[in-house]
Amino acid sequence: MKKITLIATAAVSMFLCSFRPAPETATWSLDKAHAKLGFTISHLTVSDVEGAFKNFDAKITATGADFNNAKVEMTAQVGSVNTDNDKRDEHLKSPDFFDAGKFGTVTFTSTSFKKKGNDYIVKGNLTMHGVTKPVELTAVCKTAMNPMSKKEVAGFKITGTVKRKEFGIGESMPAAMLGEEVAILANVEFSKD
Repeated sequence: MKKITLIATAAVSMFLCSFRPAPETATWSLDKAHAKLGFTISHLTVSDVEGAFKNFDAKITATGADFNNAKVEMTAQVGSVNTDNDKRDEHLKSPDFFDAGKFGTVTFTSTSFKKKGNDYIVKGNLTMHGVTKPVELTAVCKTAMNPMSKKEVAGFKITGTVKRKEFGIGESMPAAMLGEEVAILANVEFSKD
């Protein structure tokens, strides 16, 4: 009888040790009042022009204590592109560049979100102008507790570069006039739901 009890106890112990509860899933929503999705491109090889998408949204779904293996989704409205110059903004919305009438959004969906030191390497699919390409971004993250809302918040500084012609944007513009690479810089804040 003692032998059966020991076997049963061992079996239950093995089962309990092998059982791990599913990690808690948390959704983080964009705080639009504290978010900027910007870009920079060189002009005539002598200066940089900066711009941003004024209307965009994003969310992060994370499991575990940090953002390792998280999933991020972002959508920006092309019609909200702003470079502080109305004439240039209208040109950017035209078929010469984004063609906002035909391709109204820019989207990004992550395929990998991996911690590297204190930063994260975020890989995913970026869709602009009807073209989807894989991109790699670096994200620096800080977290804190918002004393007003009592919610956990996370701030990300996200950087990377894309080649505009790979997305069919501004193909008639030579590199001497408009840089081939577009630098992405997003400073975004998320609140844990």
